[in-house]
Amino acid sequence: MFEVKKFGGEGKKLQDYAKITGEEALERIREKAELLEGRSLAHVNSTSFGGGVAEILHNLVPLMRDVGLDARWLVIEGPDEFFNVTKSFHNALQGNKELRLTEDMKNLYLKTNEENAKDFDLSSFDYVVIHDPQPAALIDFYEKRQPWIWRCHIDLSDPNEEFWNFLREFVIKYDRYIFHMEDYVRNDLKRENVVIMPPSIDPLSEKNMELEEKEVLKILERFDVDPDRPILTQVARFDPWKGVFDAIDVYRKVKEKVPDVQLLLVGVMAHDDPEGWVYFEKTLRKIGEDYDVKVLTNLNGVHAREVNAFQRASDVILQMSIREGFGLTVTEAMWKGRPVIGRSVGGIKLQIVDGKTGFLVKSVEEAAEKALYLLRHPDVANEMGANGRERVRENFIITRHLERYLDLLNSF
Repeated sequence: MFEVKKFGGEGKKLQDYAKITGEEALERIREKAELLEGRSLAHVNSTSFGGGVAEILHNLVPLMRDVGLDARWLVIEGPDEFFNVTKSFHNALQGNKELRLTEDMKNLYLKTNEENAKDFDLSSFDYVVIHDPQPAALIDFYEKRQPWIWRCHIDLSDPNEEFWNFLREFVIKYDRYIFHMEDYVRNDLKRENVVIMPPSIDPLSEKNMELEEKEVLKILERFDVDPDRPILTQVARFDPWKGVFDAIDVYRKVKEKVPDVQLLLVGVMAHDDPEGWVYFEKTLRKIGEDYDVKVLTNLNGVHAREVNAFQRASDVILQMSIREGFGLTVTEAMWKGRPVIGRSVGGIKLQIVDGKTGFLVKSVEEAAEKALYLLRHPDVANEMGANGRERVRENFIITRHLERYLDLLNSF
């Protein structure tokens, strides 16, 4: 286990968000934070880079420190085999009923959690927040003397029961369990311990900050993307749940009517997702020699600022996930004033107001139809984008996320 010392949002202050949220909201946050001044809190997850959890913590932890909390971010370590096992956990908990949990998998999971527990003294913190299944068993290896909180970032609405029953034995020992949505709450957990807290984006982070048009154009040129032709974009990991193949099929249907359309598939190859390499290779095979499809990742120099530029340059954003815990890429695109077409699943349904901030769809055919409509009606696309930005401002900004955490900590 190691501590993340450098944060993407380091140096940011709560006051920096005044123009976005208004002074009244910031003053309310400060009043709640005063009650917790000097208290220590540990966030624990499985990677410091790649994926929504790491992205949130990069920006949330510095803000927690700015308002007076001694917040730390710890990352568990383990062999590749451990992350293969926990990827199976992720897929099973999101609904893969074919996976089986073996004794070897259980033993490796427990052994890795035990070894990490020896490396860092979580008992010294006033509060402990554990993110997702990977480090959930840490609670078994401490004499708990403070509130422990388990934050679930995945869709638990229809899990593989074999995996859930194993994980549940650890989860029920926590004082609170946080879910993005009511739909994800398991009915075999104590209702009084459930907290609903959607995640957030940081509008001042490199991925979401305002960019000048000349910088956007320069980035597009670097990656051979033509700004004068229509652009569809999906930002997502290369993962069986993200619907990357469906995004390609949407593009192909649109291309029948709009031959000059381009598709950008933007993703990150994360440390804790070994399965991603398999889907990355499958994606390349499906694309073949279509040079109007660009696969853009950290492997070829795509980082937060580049993702920002690609989203801003897009005419339509796709999110064709089959299952989605929340889908922060939807929030990011809405913040940039882009219309989003998303499959009507999970957290996507919480973000997109169908027909107002984008479209909720159930099939490739429907997504292609809506994409064509938006390409042909840019005034409608712009109006939806403006509505989406306002929805994010009201519900999914990092300051609101911080306030919800403060409310939770003050509840103990």
